[in-house]
Amino acid sequence: MSVAASTVRDVTTTLLQPSFEDLGRPLCDVTFCVVDLETTGSAAEDGITEFGAVKVRGGEVLGEFQTLVNPNAHIPAIVAVLTGITDSMVAGAPKLAEALPSFLEFSAGTVLVAHNARFDVGFLQRACALHGYPWPNPEVIDTVALARQVLLRDEVPNVKLSTLAAYFRTTTTPNHRALADARATVDVLHGLLERIGNLGAGTLEDLVEFTRRVSPERRAKRGFAKGLPAAPGIYQFVADLTGPDGSVRRQVLYVGKSRNLRQRVASYFTAAETRPRIDEMVRISTGVETTVCRTPLEADVLELRLIAAHSPRYNRRSKFPERQVWLKLTIEPFPRMSIVRAIADDGASYFGPFRRRAAAEQVLLALYDAFPIRQCTARLSARKPTNACALSGMGRCCAPCELTVTPQEYAELTARVVNCLSTDVRPLLRAVEPRLNLLAKAQRYEDAAVLTDRLEAFSRAALRHHRLASLAGCAQIVAACRTDAGWEVHVVRYGRLAAAALARPGEVPQQVARTAVATAEWVARPIGPAPAAIVEETERVADWLERAGVRLIEIEGDWCWPVGIGPSVASQIRISA
Repeated sequence: MSVAASTVRDVTTTLLQPSFEDLGRPLCDVTFCVVDLETTGSAAEDGITEFGAVKVRGGEVLGEFQTLVNPNAHIPAIVAVLTGITDSMVAGAPKLAEALPSFLEFSAGTVLVAHNARFDVGFLQRACALHGYPWPNPEVIDTVALARQVLLRDEVPNVKLSTLAAYFRTTTTPNHRALADARATVDVLHGLLERIGNLGAGTLEDLVEFTRRVSPERRAKRGFAKGLPAAPGIYQFVADLTGPDGSVRRQVLYVGKSRNLRQRVASYFTAAETRPRIDEMVRISTGVETTVCRTPLEADVLELRLIAAHSPRYNRRSKFPERQVWLKLTIEPFPRMSIVRAIADDGASYFGPFRRRAAAEQVLLALYDAFPIRQCTARLSARKPTNACALSGMGRCCAPCELTVTPQEYAELTARVVNCLSTDVRPLLRAVEPRLNLLAKAQRYEDAAVLTDRLEAFSRAALRHHRLASLAGCAQIVAACRTDAGWEVHVVRYGRLAAAALARPGEVPQQVARTAVATAEWVARPIGPAPAAIVEETERVADWLERAGVRLIEIEGDWCWPVGIGPSVASQIRISA
């Protein structure tokens, strides 16, 4: 039951029988309502003058709908010449409030199809809003967008309805009357469906994707998602690259996680994915590998580990977990704070980690604001004095270089620093408070804001440090949380997820937990406050353990942090203007 003990599925080499869920809605079973409107103009304030609609399914016409509409407005001469609809023709026609309900009833439960659907659907939506009818929000197919994706420029010079009607030899010639144009659009739709059928599209979902701007390279690879489980886990886009010697090497391009692997992978081949880097990644990929996980936390952890192991070129986050720094209190007669990249087993005090060196420097400056410890990097002697720097004259350093303080007195000062780092940040806050008040009285608010930012950074770093160090000190934590799928059980050792299990309904969680403990990964005790895992992994584990509803089954160690630690402590500073 360890995290690493999972099965990887390569969809490029594994053939699975698809289910009916994979097929989607076959086009032969979909009812289309092909609609066309004639209007007094193209502006939003213009009115509808004629409805024309044809309902078809499986190539069979189920019904037709046609009516003139009195727009309660003058029809411009240019529109009358184009459509043949005049003011006298619509004078006795029903108003839009009477015609609209009939059309909505006719088209209910269908997929709307229109040539330049944005125009027709826009008028229908405004009409519904004007007369208080809820918009049914149907699926919409635009034959213009579909033709642009299916037909080549050397086949048709443009995608006008008249051009497409001539190309597909429709039985009805479009003449800018609603019903005639709708009938012609039906024939155009059937012609386009025959074309995309040859491209492997047989469902409504495939048809919708063809109307969107998806590159052929991406669309051709949507089969990568076929047969994937609808379960939580991680997925890897991979590419088989040929080396100079002719050998084939599999490279991981991208690692991600999802609660539903099939849906998430399928989304990469749709128009919903608009990131240019991801589009490039999908085009060069040759397959997708998936690993089904028992719990979402296991998926989170496995994703982090795989990203750290492979450093995929298309992942932006979590690629280099080793790029972190720590604050170290050196061991010498007059210790100093130093920024280091790793923890050594030397008995020194460490604080962190920090994702960036700049964050560690902010915490250092907060310490220097509160305590007059030395900032120089020279190695000082406890017997031979040296010249002091300018910080001594400014009162920012106790000048141990001049031996104005003994090693014992300096040790008491550094003990206060260690106490702030390890137990209680409030002494640091109180030490800086008078200086903040002076800056506020002098109306130096920018300088006061700098100090406040340092204190907040220190408080956040302290909370993160103790949150990680507390888990790193626990030899084992066994916890469970009830979900809709059952009881999630996790075994954490020194901050590392050692095992994950799921007690499904009918199973005894305690028995599942005992099995998970028995088969969990062995984890060696880490050095210092660092956890035995990637820092991000331990933070994900901490997030899960702190969730409401998590029950502790077993714990070895103390999982806690001091009361005087946390972001809320910074709010205790009182600034008097």
